[in-house]
Order: sequence, then structure tokens, then C-alpha cells
Amino acid sequence: MTGAQSLIRSLEEVGADTVFGIPGGAILPAYDPLMDSTRVRHVLVRHEQGAGHAATGYAQATGKVGVCMATSGPGATNLVTPIADAHMDSVPLVAITGQVASKAIGTDAFQEADIVGITMPITKHNFLVTKAEDIPRIIAQAFHIASTGRPGPVLVDIAKDALQAKTTFSWPPAMDLPGYRPVTKPHAKQIREAAKLITQARRPVLYVGGGVLKAQATAELKVLAELTGAPVTTTLMALGAFPDNHPQHLGMPGMHGSVAAVTGLQKADLIVALGARFDDRVTGKLDSFAPFAKIVHADIDPAEIGKNRAADVPIVGDAREVIADLIQAVQKEHSEGHQGDYSMWWNDLNRWRETYPLGYDQPGDGSLSPQAVIERIGQLAPRARSSRRASASTRCGPPTSSSTTSRAPG
Repeated sequence: MTGAQSLIRSLEEVGADTVFGIPGGAILPAYDPLMDSTRVRHVLVRHEQGAGHAATGYAQATGKVGVCMATSGPGATNLVTPIADAHMDSVPLVAITGQVASKAIGTDAFQEADIVGITMPITKHNFLVTKAEDIPRIIAQAFHIASTGRPGPVLVDIAKDALQAKTTFSWPPAMDLPGYRPVTKPHAKQIREAAKLITQARRPVLYVGGGVLKAQATAELKVLAELTGAPVTTTLMALGAFPDNHPQHLGMPGMHGSVAAVTGLQKADLIVALGARFDDRVTGKLDSFAPFAKIVHADIDPAEIGKNRAADVPIVGDAREVIADLIQAVQKEHSEGHQGDYSMWWNDLNRWRETYPLGYDQPGDGSLSPQAVIERIGQLAPRARSSRRASASTRCGPPTSSSTTSRAPG
């Protein structure tokens, strides 16, 4: 088959079912086999940037790898903004771009752009493919890299002659990525140290980031929160990771957050950051952020730990693994008689919530405010039920009544 047919067959084999894109000269050979595919649907957009953002939204909504496709030169460079967006938000994305023929690369040929070089700072990895036989292996590697460890975008740039050349397709390809070994299981010693700090603290806060959603650890998070009795803040990227109506939820931290969440973080003596990166929208001026707090920082990307705020207990690992292990370690601390007393802390937090509640003004002319519309939709929408909650409670053990009722918020 041709390299183009090999490309579409590879997408089928890795489980891609939707591709967002626009045809153009260099990528055009891929469109005939794409049209013939019964397993991959193509969504024609009006601009390549829209293809990238649509693929990002698809990935966020489904949990699968989003796929976008563009031609060389201006088509590829139009993907830069959505690729950067996916990189910043840790979204699994594979961007496939056509490139001029391999012999013309580097000659400033018609609609040539060094998209591999351009996107190097904003991708987890990228590939330039000049041989048709390499396509299955590189597509498999791209999807693996995009979806494992800290998710992110991967670009695959394929020369037009590689798409047109004949090759022999075989699957699965041999994957050899010796330099790519994401750590998912946290170190037991660090987990024990974190559990001790949680039970010793008087003013702890669970600072939850998007990594908890990426790791599908929402059920485990609820168990940990109720087990410890600590307040929870969820960042913009973590909204939905913890029930908004839960009495332990303080809301979103940072410049767009609630007073209770902002003040809680600022006055905390322990911040347990789970899949969060101490973003400037949350911290403001770093020098004055949470000056009294010790930091437990858990993230699957070791580069994030200590990047903005030094960690007293750094934990590298997948958020689901980290939280599950933390639950067991905290339960062990409780069994040994070590439990935190957060009653005074909750008195302060509840006072701030009552003094500075969330609210909005109703228009005096009888019209509807946007907040009222959203509130009413929320009241009418059915409650989401997590099928994973029961399994997490079974695996991690439910919080005991003695460990929650004594420290539950008022």
C-alpha cells in the first residue's frame, strides 16, 4: 500500500475514530484513503486553528487522543496556537501535517515551513517522517507519548513523497523509546511523610489541579478529602474533580476564585498540591503566597515540582496512584492514633464563607442575568453519578465515621 494508506490504517489501529482537518497539497494523498475508511471520520473545518481546537475539545470530552490534520506551510503554522494550548493544558493531541517532498526540505520550497522546529518548544515530542515504512511505528509512538505520563501534544510531519511511496504495512510495530519512562507509582517514603504532615497540620488545604481529572482520580479524591476532613480547592482545570456542593469544597482559588479558597490557601500551614502547578493565576506574587505553609507537591511531571514553589515533600507519580496510596497511609496514621484536629480551622473557613458568599445582582428591569440562567440550568440538570466511586471506595477503603465526623465542616 502507499504511505498514505499506511497512515490511515495506523490511525485505525491506534483507535482514532475522528480527525479534524482541511485538505491541502502536501497532505492531499492522505485524503483518498481517509475517505475510504469506515472507521475514521473526518470533520472538515474552516480553518486549521479550528481543527486543532476541535481536536483538543474532543480529547477533553472523551479522554481519548485528539487528532488534527493540516497541509504544509501555512496549514501547519495555523496549528501552532492550538498545539500551544494543548501543551499548556496537558491535553493528549496528535497533529499530523503534510510536508514538501523530502528532497525539497530546506530549500524554501513552495509552502515549506520547518514546523518541527517551530513547534519544538510546545510539544512533548515531534517527528519528521521521510520514509513510508516508518509511518506505522511513528504513529504508534506519537499516540503512546501523547497519552501517557503527563499528556500533551505530539506533531508528526510527513513528507509528501513518503505519503506517495509504496510500502509494506505491518502491525503492531516495534516501539523502542529508551528515553521515555514516565513514573506513575509514587515513592512509599514520600507518601508516608505526606500522611504525617496531614495528620500533624492544623490548617491544611487540598489544592487540586487538572492532573486529578487527567488521571481519572475523582473518586479517590473524594475518599481522601472525607477521610482527612481537609478543605478542598479546585483550579480552573480541575473544576468538576470534586463536587461543588460538598461541604468541604471552598471553590476555585486565585484571582477569579472565592474569598474562602484564596484566604484558606494564604493562611494554610500545609498545602497538599495534587496535579497542580502553582500557576500565577492562583499564587499571584510568589514571594508572598502562603508564607506559613509547608508544601506537599504531587505531580506526574517531575519538572513541575519545585518549579514555582519549593516542595517540602516532593512526590512524582500519577495522581490516582498517589491519592490511593495517601489514603492507605492516612488510614494507617489514624489507626496509630494520629489524627488532625481541624475544628478551629473550619470555624475560620466557615466564617469567611458566610461573610463573603458567592452571589450576583438581579437586573432591575426584569430581564434575566446570565448567572440566573446558568443557576436554573444547574437546578434542572440531572445529577451525574460516577460509576468509579464505588470501585474506588472498595479499593481504598471507605472513610470511617470516626475519621470524618469529628472534623467535618459545620
